[in-house]
Amino acid sequence: MRYDISKTLETTPRQARERVMEVLASEGFGVLSEIDVQATMKKKLDRDMPYYTILGACNPAMAWKALEREPKIGTMLPCNVILRELESGNVEVSAVDPQASMQAVENPELGEVADEVRMRLRKVIEAV
Repeated sequence: MRYDISKTLETTPRQARERVMEVLASEGFGVLSEIDVQATMKKKLDRDMPYYTILGACNPAMAWKALEREPKIGTMLPCNVILRELESGNVEVSAVDPQASMQAVENPELGEVADEVRMRLRKVIEAV
C-alpha cells in the first residue's frame, strides 16, 4: 500500500509552497509547523541537498474527531505534507495517506475519520 498522495508541479519551490498553503486552507487545514529540512541538514551535518520542506498540517475538526475516538492518536498528528525539489527542477508535493498510517492503530472507529482526511488531502494535492 502506498503511504502518500503525490503530484509533481512545474513551478518553483516558493510558488509551490504558496499554492499548497492556499489549498490547505481551503480544505480547513492550518499549518502548525514548518521544517526546512534543507537548512537543517546543512546546519547539523554540513550536507547540501535540494529544497525540502515538511509542513505539519492540521484540520482541527478532523483532529478533534480522531482524538475523541483514540486519545493517543496525537502521536500520529499532524498530517505531514512535503515539498521537495526534484533533479528536473520540478517540485513534488506529497501528503501522508491517513488510511495507510491509521492501519497501525487497532481502532476501527478511526476509519471514517481517516477516510475523510484522505479525501481532503487528495483534493489538496489534486488542486495544487
